[in-house]
Amino acid sequence: MSEQATPTVLCGPELEGTDAYSSVMDIFHASVRRFADKPAFTCMGKTLSYGELDRLSRDFAAWLQQETDLRPGDRIAIQLPNVLQFPVAVFGALRAGLVLVNTNPLYTEREMAHQFKDSGARAIVILANMADKLEHVLERTDIEHVLVTQLADLHDFPKRPLINGVVKYVKKMVPAYRLPRAHGFRQVLKRGARLDHREVGREAGDIAALQYTGGTTGLAKGTMLTHRNLVANMLQARQAIGQGLRDGEETIIAPLPVYHIYTFTVNCLFMMETGNHTVLITNPRDLDGFVKELKSLSFTGFVGLNTLFNALCNREDFRRLDFSRLHLTISGGMALTQAVAKRWEEITGCPIAEGYGLTETSPIVSFNPIDAIQLGTIGKPVAGTSVKVVDLDGGDLPAGEAGELCVKGPQVMKGYWNRDEETARSLDAEGWFHTGDVAVLQEDGYIRIVDRKKDMILVSGFNVYPNEIEDVVAHHPGVVESAAVGVPDEASGEAIKLFVVARDPDLDAGTLRDWCKRELTAYKVPKYVEFRDELPKTNVGKVLRRQLRDEEPQKAQA
Repeated sequence: MSEQATPTVLCGPELEGTDAYSSVMDIFHASVRRFADKPAFTCMGKTLSYGELDRLSRDFAAWLQQETDLRPGDRIAIQLPNVLQFPVAVFGALRAGLVLVNTNPLYTEREMAHQFKDSGARAIVILANMADKLEHVLERTDIEHVLVTQLADLHDFPKRPLINGVVKYVKKMVPAYRLPRAHGFRQVLKRGARLDHREVGREAGDIAALQYTGGTTGLAKGTMLTHRNLVANMLQARQAIGQGLRDGEETIIAPLPVYHIYTFTVNCLFMMETGNHTVLITNPRDLDGFVKELKSLSFTGFVGLNTLFNALCNREDFRRLDFSRLHLTISGGMALTQAVAKRWEEITGCPIAEGYGLTETSPIVSFNPIDAIQLGTIGKPVAGTSVKVVDLDGGDLPAGEAGELCVKGPQVMKGYWNRDEETARSLDAEGWFHTGDVAVLQEDGYIRIVDRKKDMILVSGFNVYPNEIEDVVAHHPGVVESAAVGVPDEASGEAIKLFVVARDPDLDAGTLRDWCKRELTAYKVPKYVEFRDELPKTNVGKVLRRQLRDEEPQKAQA
């Protein structure tokens, strides 16, 4: 950094409305009153209105208060896919003053045991499909109250027993389990409807959720998100995203798992705050069923990420859909490639607005203004948020220089649950959260993510960022998707290995390297290329570069 260069801090506009609410439930109560007759959530053809969501969550809260010894501040795990029971359980638990522990339904027994024990969860709402795993780990946890639900428990007769019967007896997706003290979710709601419920006041600084993160790099740790954090991020989303939304009039597609912080905040909280209609897609990996469901919907918004946009754009049946009402597409969770963004807009007529966030920031940090989208960037800081970049020694850097992105704002977590040392490493004394992402602050106020610090490849002393390589490769017409990682190399320290899922069966490594040579400097061109039928991904759809790095070296096509 030259002596004349001035360190840069980008700041979002002033955050409005924070004085109006002290907790998530303040917003919830205002929304269910205002939008009582509007649709809130739809799943597999069944819709709950805001009024019904209010009633059912009240019944659940009453049962928790009257039929258990759970008290405000106790933790409750919610291990559900995208089903209607999720928002009912979430808002019911919050109404009882409990702390949410959102849990991945695809977790292994080891991961479940760790998260439940680490969080100290005393209760759980779990889908019957994974109740056998809970049976095996229950004795290793503090869980005393088990509530089991089947996929279609909130559907009407005769669809409810039909769907549940097919899942259990035809598809055999519910392994046998024995949890003799478990309660059925439907029975709990019926019982709760006859019980008294008392509203529980929560302070802004009280923990609302333990959102676990970091499971792909070691044992997952719980991020303490307070009511202040989540309320702030809802209001930040309204100022950043809500400009083009009409309260109570939008239908938003939610294919990503709602237990994940991205969908949890955007669809479960922000769309609730605006009174809009969220369509929960239970199994987006079933692209045939997903596109078939989209045909019957007149949707105005879509929340997704790069791999999903790419997969849909490659389908003829998706390209034939009616997109005439679609006016908002949001991308997050992973880097959006320009090739996918341009193809999505060509097909749907709707540009993708990319945002950026982390579990530790509730999650939204920045967002592209709807009327001034700049592809290749993550937009500008949302209201009440400041960002800066620092060098390896922690020194502030000026605009135009790459460094670790740091964030300060009301959405930044309280810390990691029972991990003071890790909290101190990530959250400094001045309140700056160090993200681990490498970014550049542009002179025009936009932010560009270069890559994850841990994913950076060092080739002969030069920094190489996988995102840049993958973005170049994504423009090749014969490529579906790719992932670049660093592998040990005697000559250069690390070499670049590219994993490719090809659209063109005749595509070869030499052709791809020639393509890269036209766009990248020599040390950024992949040394190895390996073709795969698919890439390993998280349940959200993010490519697992770490898994590719850690795999036993395989013979590459060199």
